[in-house]
Amino acid sequence: MIDAGKAIAALLTNPRELMDYLEVIGNGEPLTEDPAPCMAIPTTAGTGAEVTRNSVLLSAEHRVKVSMRHPKMLPTVALIDPELTRSMPKEVTASTGLDAFTQLLEAFVSIKANPLTNGLCREGLKKAARALPRAYACGNDLVAREEMALASLFGGLALANAGLGAVHGFAGPLGGMFRAPHGLVCAALLPAVFKANVQALKARDPEGPALKKHEEVARIVTGNPEAKPDDGLHWIKNLSRQMFVPGLAAFGITETDFPILVEKSKRASSMKGNPISLTDEELTEILEDSLHPPIGDDSTPQL
Repeated sequence: MIDAGKAIAALLTNPRELMDYLEVIGNGEPLTEDPAPCMAIPTTAGTGAEVTRNSVLLSAEHRVKVSMRHPKMLPTVALIDPELTRSMPKEVTASTGLDAFTQLLEAFVSIKANPLTNGLCREGLKKAARALPRAYACGNDLVAREEMALASLFGGLALANAGLGAVHGFAGPLGGMFRAPHGLVCAALLPAVFKANVQALKARDPEGPALKKHEEVARIVTGNPEAKPDDGLHWIKNLSRQMFVPGLAAFGITETDFPILVEKSKRASSMKGNPISLTDEELTEILEDSLHPPIGDDSTPQL
Protein backbone atom coordinates (compact mmCIF):
# COMPACT_ATOMS: atom_id res chain seq x y z
CA MET A 1 0.00 0.00 0.00
CA ILE A 2 2.89 2.38 0.68
CA ASP A 3 4.24 1.76 -2.82
CA ALA A 4 0.82 2.46 -4.28
CA GLY A 5 0.57 5.67 -2.26
CA LYS A 6 3.95 6.89 -3.49
CA ALA A 7 3.00 6.19 -7.11
CA ILE A 8 -0.34 7.97 -6.75
CA ALA A 9 1.35 10.98 -5.15
CA ALA A 10 3.74 11.17 -8.11
CA LEU A 11 1.03 10.79 -10.75
CA LEU A 12 -1.12 13.50 -9.16
CA THR A 13 1.39 16.12 -10.30
CA ASN A 14 2.99 14.34 -13.27
CA PRO A 15 0.21 13.91 -15.84
CA ARG A 16 1.78 11.48 -18.29
CA GLU A 17 0.78 7.80 -18.49
CA LEU A 18 2.14 5.45 -15.83
CA MET A 19 3.92 3.38 -18.51
CA ASP A 20 6.05 6.39 -19.39
CA TYR A 21 7.65 6.23 -15.94
CA LEU A 22 7.99 2.47 -15.38
CA GLU A 23 11.31 0.64 -15.70
CA VAL A 24 11.87 -2.49 -17.81
CA ILE A 25 8.43 -2.57 -19.47
CA GLY A 26 8.03 1.20 -19.87
CA ASN A 27 10.10 4.20 -20.88
CA GLY A 28 11.66 4.83 -17.47
CA GLU A 29 11.32 8.60 -17.90
CA PRO A 30 12.03 10.92 -14.93
CA LEU A 31 9.40 12.91 -13.10
CA THR A 32 9.29 16.59 -14.00
CA GLU A 33 7.27 17.83 -11.03
CA ASP A 34 7.48 17.24 -7.28
CA PRO A 35 4.97 14.59 -6.16
CA ALA A 36 2.13 15.54 -3.85
CA PRO A 37 3.05 15.27 -0.14
CA CYS A 38 3.01 11.67 1.03
CA MET A 39 3.15 10.24 4.57
CA ALA A 40 4.27 6.60 4.94
CA ILE A 41 3.20 4.71 8.08
CA PRO A 42 4.15 1.03 7.85
CA THR A 43 2.12 -1.57 9.76
CA THR A 44 4.55 -4.39 8.94
CA ALA A 45 8.31 -4.73 9.38
CA GLY A 46 9.59 -5.81 6.02
CA THR A 47 9.88 -3.74 2.87
CA GLY A 48 11.33 -0.47 4.17
CA ALA A 49 9.25 1.23 1.47
CA GLU A 50 8.74 4.23 3.74
CA VAL A 51 12.32 5.34 3.01
CA THR A 52 12.84 4.24 -0.60
CA ARG A 53 12.58 6.33 -3.75
CA ASN A 54 10.59 3.89 -5.86
CA SER A 55 7.26 2.10 -6.05
CA VAL A 56 7.15 -1.59 -6.96
CA LEU A 57 4.04 -2.18 -9.05
CA LEU A 58 2.49 -5.29 -10.59
CA SER A 59 1.79 -5.34 -14.31
CA ALA A 60 -0.67 -8.19 -14.81
CA GLU A 61 -0.40 -7.73 -18.59
CA HIS A 62 3.36 -8.27 -18.59
CA ARG A 63 3.30 -10.72 -15.65
CA VAL A 64 6.08 -8.92 -13.81
CA LYS A 65 6.64 -6.50 -10.94
CA VAL A 66 8.61 -3.40 -11.92
CA SER A 67 9.55 -0.08 -10.38
CA MET A 68 8.59 3.51 -10.91
CA ARG A 69 11.70 5.26 -9.60
CA HIS A 70 12.82 8.82 -8.96
CA PRO A 71 14.56 10.66 -6.07
CA LYS A 72 11.50 12.88 -5.65
CA MET A 73 9.37 9.84 -4.75
CA LEU A 74 10.82 9.65 -1.24
CA PRO A 75 7.86 10.09 1.18
CA THR A 76 7.57 13.49 2.83
CA VAL A 77 7.23 11.90 6.27
CA ALA A 78 8.02 8.34 7.44
CA LEU A 79 6.41 7.40 10.77
CA ILE A 80 7.62 4.08 12.21
CA ASP A 81 5.74 2.87 15.29
CA PRO A 82 6.44 -0.74 16.39
CA GLU A 83 3.09 -0.81 18.20
CA LEU A 84 1.39 -0.90 14.80
CA THR A 85 3.09 -4.21 13.95
CA ARG A 86 1.98 -6.14 17.05
CA SER A 87 -1.21 -7.40 15.44
CA MET A 88 0.57 -9.11 12.56
CA PRO A 89 -0.21 -12.86 12.48
CA LYS A 90 2.66 -15.34 12.40
CA GLU A 91 2.48 -15.83 8.64
CA VAL A 92 2.75 -12.09 7.93
CA THR A 93 5.47 -11.68 10.55
CA ALA A 94 7.48 -14.41 8.81
CA SER A 95 6.89 -13.17 5.27
CA THR A 96 7.66 -9.50 5.92
CA GLY A 97 10.46 -10.20 8.39
CA LEU A 98 12.24 -12.57 6.02
CA ASP A 99 11.98 -9.92 3.32
CA ALA A 100 13.66 -7.41 5.65
CA PHE A 101 16.40 -9.91 6.47
CA THR A 102 16.96 -10.70 2.79
CA GLN A 103 17.16 -7.03 1.86
CA LEU A 104 19.76 -6.38 4.53
CA LEU A 105 21.85 -9.34 3.39
CA GLU A 106 21.64 -8.47 -0.31
CA ALA A 107 22.41 -4.79 0.22
CA PHE A 108 25.40 -5.78 2.37
CA VAL A 109 27.02 -8.01 -0.26
CA SER A 110 25.95 -5.84 -3.22
CA ILE A 111 28.62 -4.56 -5.60
CA LYS A 112 27.16 -1.09 -4.97
CA ALA A 113 27.56 -1.23 -1.17
CA ASN A 114 29.42 1.58 0.57
CA PRO A 115 30.60 2.31 4.14
CA LEU A 116 27.30 3.94 5.10
CA THR A 117 25.11 1.07 3.86
CA ASN A 118 27.54 -1.47 5.34
CA GLY A 119 26.98 0.01 8.79
CA LEU A 120 23.19 -0.02 8.38
CA CYS A 121 23.26 -3.63 7.19
CA ARG A 122 25.56 -4.89 9.93
CA GLU A 123 23.34 -3.42 12.63
CA GLY A 124 20.15 -4.46 10.84
CA LEU A 125 21.32 -8.06 10.38
CA LYS A 126 22.18 -8.31 14.07
CA LYS A 127 18.75 -7.03 15.04
CA ALA A 128 16.85 -9.24 12.58
CA ALA A 129 18.81 -12.37 13.48
CA ARG A 130 17.91 -12.13 17.16
CA ALA A 131 14.49 -10.46 16.92
CA LEU A 132 12.71 -12.20 14.04
CA PRO A 133 12.43 -15.62 15.72
CA ARG A 134 11.16 -13.91 18.89
CA ALA A 135 8.61 -11.76 17.05
CA TYR A 136 7.42 -14.87 15.21
CA ALA A 137 7.08 -16.87 18.43
CA CYS A 138 5.39 -14.07 20.42
CA GLY A 139 3.74 -11.25 18.51
CA ASN A 140 3.34 -9.18 21.67
CA ASP A 141 7.09 -9.04 22.31
CA LEU A 142 7.39 -5.28 21.83
CA VAL A 143 11.18 -5.31 22.14
CA ALA A 144 11.39 -7.78 19.25
CA ARG A 145 8.85 -5.76 17.27
CA GLU A 146 10.91 -2.61 17.78
CA GLU A 147 14.09 -4.38 16.68
CA MET A 148 12.36 -5.64 13.53
CA ALA A 149 10.92 -2.19 12.79
CA LEU A 150 14.46 -0.81 12.92
CA ALA A 151 15.84 -3.70 10.85
CA SER A 152 13.21 -3.02 8.19
CA LEU A 153 13.98 0.71 8.24
CA PHE A 154 17.73 0.07 7.95
CA GLY A 155 17.09 -2.35 5.09
CA GLY A 156 15.07 0.24 3.20
CA LEU A 157 17.77 2.87 3.66
CA ALA A 158 20.47 0.41 2.60
CA LEU A 159 18.77 -0.95 -0.51
CA ALA A 160 17.86 2.56 -1.65
CA ASN A 161 21.56 3.34 -1.83
CA ALA A 162 23.25 -0.03 -2.46
CA GLY A 163 20.69 -2.00 -4.44
CA LEU A 164 19.85 -5.68 -4.01
CA GLY A 165 20.77 -8.93 -5.77
CA ALA A 166 19.67 -12.19 -7.35
CA VAL A 167 16.95 -12.98 -4.80
CA HIS A 168 15.05 -9.83 -5.70
CA GLY A 169 16.10 -10.21 -9.32
CA PHE A 170 13.99 -13.36 -9.37
CA ALA A 171 11.32 -12.09 -6.98
CA GLY A 172 10.06 -9.42 -9.38
CA PRO A 173 9.28 -11.81 -12.25
CA LEU A 174 7.99 -14.47 -9.86
CA GLY A 175 5.65 -12.01 -8.17
CA GLY A 176 4.27 -10.96 -11.52
CA MET A 177 3.77 -14.47 -12.88
CA PHE A 178 2.43 -16.20 -9.75
CA ARG A 179 0.28 -15.29 -6.76
CA ALA A 180 2.88 -15.64 -4.03
CA PRO A 181 3.77 -13.53 -0.96
CA HIS A 182 6.89 -11.54 -1.78
CA GLY A 183 8.65 -12.28 1.51
CA LEU A 184 8.10 -16.04 1.25
CA VAL A 185 9.40 -16.01 -2.33
CA CYS A 186 12.53 -14.22 -1.11
CA ALA A 187 12.93 -16.67 1.77
CA ALA A 188 12.52 -19.65 -0.55
CA LEU A 189 15.22 -18.30 -2.87
CA LEU A 190 17.69 -17.00 -0.29
CA PRO A 191 19.47 -20.26 0.67
CA ALA A 192 20.06 -21.21 -2.97
CA VAL A 193 21.23 -17.69 -3.92
CA PHE A 194 23.56 -17.53 -0.92
CA LYS A 195 25.02 -20.92 -1.88
CA ALA A 196 25.35 -20.05 -5.59
CA ASN A 197 27.00 -16.70 -4.89
CA VAL A 198 29.53 -18.23 -2.49
CA GLN A 199 30.40 -21.01 -4.93
CA ALA A 200 30.76 -18.55 -7.82
CA LEU A 201 32.86 -16.17 -5.73
CA LYS A 202 35.16 -18.99 -4.63
CA ALA A 203 35.60 -20.06 -8.25
CA ARG A 204 35.90 -16.67 -9.95
CA ASP A 205 36.68 -13.99 -7.34
CA PRO A 206 38.15 -15.67 -4.24
CA GLU A 207 40.16 -12.60 -3.17
CA GLY A 208 37.35 -10.09 -3.62
CA PRO A 209 35.48 -8.40 -0.76
CA ALA A 210 32.15 -10.14 -1.43
CA LEU A 211 33.31 -13.56 -0.25
CA LYS A 212 34.61 -12.04 2.98
CA LYS A 213 31.24 -10.31 3.43
CA HIS A 214 29.44 -13.65 3.17
CA GLU A 215 31.73 -14.90 5.94
CA GLU A 216 30.85 -11.82 7.97
CA VAL A 217 27.14 -12.51 7.49
CA ALA A 218 27.71 -16.00 8.88
CA ARG A 219 29.48 -14.58 11.93
CA ILE A 220 26.74 -12.01 12.53
CA VAL A 221 23.79 -14.40 12.33
CA THR A 222 25.36 -17.30 14.21
CA GLY A 223 27.19 -15.24 16.84
CA ASN A 224 30.24 -17.42 16.18
CA PRO A 225 33.40 -15.39 15.44
CA GLU A 226 34.86 -18.41 13.61
CA ALA A 227 31.81 -19.04 11.40
CA LYS A 228 32.24 -19.72 7.69
CA PRO A 229 29.73 -19.25 4.84
CA ASP A 230 28.45 -22.83 5.18
CA ASP A 231 27.51 -22.06 8.80
CA GLY A 232 25.60 -19.02 7.60
CA LEU A 233 23.78 -21.11 5.01
CA HIS A 234 22.87 -23.67 7.66
CA TRP A 235 21.50 -20.89 9.91
CA ILE A 236 19.41 -19.41 7.07
CA LYS A 237 17.96 -22.82 6.21
CA ASN A 238 17.09 -23.45 9.85
CA LEU A 239 15.33 -20.08 10.09
CA SER A 240 13.27 -20.93 7.01
CA ARG A 241 12.33 -24.32 8.48
CA GLN A 242 11.31 -22.74 11.79
CA MET A 243 8.92 -20.44 9.94
CA PHE A 244 7.59 -23.14 7.61
CA VAL A 245 8.77 -21.41 4.43
CA PRO A 246 7.49 -23.42 1.46
CA GLY A 247 9.44 -24.09 -1.69
CA LEU A 248 8.59 -22.35 -4.94
CA ALA A 249 6.61 -25.39 -6.09
CA ALA A 250 3.96 -24.50 -3.50
CA PHE A 251 3.11 -21.45 -5.61
CA GLY A 252 2.66 -23.44 -8.82
CA ILE A 253 6.16 -22.94 -10.21
CA THR A 254 7.57 -25.84 -12.26
CA GLU A 255 10.71 -26.53 -14.24
CA THR A 256 8.94 -25.47 -17.43
CA ASP A 257 8.89 -21.91 -16.04
CA PHE A 258 12.65 -21.78 -15.51
CA PRO A 259 13.76 -20.42 -18.92
CA ILE A 260 11.45 -17.40 -18.88
CA LEU A 261 12.20 -16.72 -15.21
CA VAL A 262 15.93 -16.75 -15.91
CA GLU A 263 15.53 -14.37 -18.85
CA LYS A 264 13.29 -11.99 -16.92
CA SER A 265 15.58 -12.04 -13.88
CA LYS A 266 18.56 -10.95 -15.98
CA ARG A 267 16.63 -7.84 -17.04
CA ALA A 268 15.56 -6.95 -13.50
CA SER A 269 17.17 -3.88 -11.96
CA SER A 270 17.87 -5.74 -8.71
CA MET A 271 20.10 -8.27 -10.45
CA LYS A 272 22.60 -5.49 -11.21
CA GLY A 273 23.63 -5.39 -7.56
CA ASN A 274 24.44 -9.09 -7.22
CA PRO A 275 28.04 -9.52 -5.97
CA ILE A 276 29.00 -11.59 -9.01
CA SER A 277 27.49 -12.16 -12.43
CA LEU A 278 25.80 -15.57 -12.49
CA THR A 279 25.53 -17.76 -15.59
CA ASP A 280 22.25 -19.06 -16.97
CA GLU A 281 23.19 -22.47 -15.61
CA GLU A 282 23.77 -21.05 -12.13
CA LEU A 283 20.50 -19.12 -12.23
CA THR A 284 18.65 -22.25 -13.30
CA GLU A 285 20.25 -24.23 -10.49
CA ILE A 286 19.02 -21.61 -8.00
CA LEU A 287 15.46 -22.22 -9.16
CA GLU A 288 15.92 -25.98 -9.01
CA ASP A 289 17.27 -25.79 -5.46
CA SER A 290 14.41 -23.50 -4.41
CA LEU A 291 11.51 -25.62 -5.66
CA HIS A 292 11.17 -27.51 -2.38
CA PRO A 293 11.85 -26.45 1.23
CA PRO A 294 15.20 -27.42 2.80
CA ILE A 295 15.39 -30.93 4.23
CA GLY A 296 15.27 -30.80 8.01
CA ASP A 297 18.52 -32.26 9.29
CA ASP A 298 21.25 -31.05 11.59
CA SER A 299 24.17 -31.49 9.24
CA THR A 300 26.05 -28.44 8.07
CA PRO A 301 25.90 -28.17 4.26
CA GLN A 302 29.23 -27.81 2.51
CA LEU A 303 29.80 -25.09 -0.07
